[in-house]
Amino acid sequence: MSGTALVGCVGAGQTGLGLGLVSAEEVQQLGLKSWQQIRSETPVSRNATYQRALQQVGTNILGAVGENPGQWEMVVFQGQEANAFALPGNKIGVYEGMFAIAKNVDQLAAVVGHEIGHNQAQHARERLSSAQATSMGQQLLGAALQIGNVGYANELAGLLGAGIQYGLILPYSRNQELEADSIGLLNMARAGYDPRASVQLWQNMQAAGQRAPEFLSTHPAPDSRIAALEAKMPEAMSLYNPRRG
Repeated sequence: MSGTALVGCVGAGQTGLGLGLVSAEEVQQLGLKSWQQIRSETPVSRNATYQRALQQVGTNILGAVGENPGQWEMVVFQGQEANAFALPGNKIGVYEGMFAIAKNVDQLAAVVGHEIGHNQAQHARERLSSAQATSMGQQLLGAALQIGNVGYANELAGLLGAGIQYGLILPYSRNQELEADSIGLLNMARAGYDPRASVQLWQNMQAAGQRAPEFLSTHPAPDSRIAALEAKMPEAMSLYNPRRG
């Protein structure tokens, strides 16, 4: 989510310029660097309830989609912004402010399923490959890939999807957001979380504050996201088997 939106996407149209310009290994290396930067700059939340909820929901969704939860790191950070992000290298961050929007575990599952969807769709690699096609991106990635070079750290974190406060948002992020919404809807359903909570989450987001018209934003407006989620809902409901406990 970025700002008051889920960082980083329904897959109408192209979401990037392809994956070939940056390797998966390079993307993971850069994701881990950005995670270390964020961990060093942002205090971890002391709210044990939030931390337990994220770990439980994340573990359930990862297991349901064939991932090993033990290979992922999920952290709630201090901060009142309604924001979450995923980084290559199996990292998920959620800010405390998101828990004022995601009012139950099903709505939190919509957030986490979405962020896992970004990694499944390799959106960070698409972003970096798109950036590599520009002179600015070549300069950024050339510096970042030098061992120990922390120049352009904020811009790099933004390119990888860590949120607007960390730097850049690329033009393809609207389609990527919609794609991650769609993947996340199925992820949460497979894990036994009610997919209809994804719509409730975006209704909560709408009620939380004003946003710019969609054509001024790189991210789709809540109404657009709700419509896309509702179109995908029959498929998600066919996968949904409520969790017991």
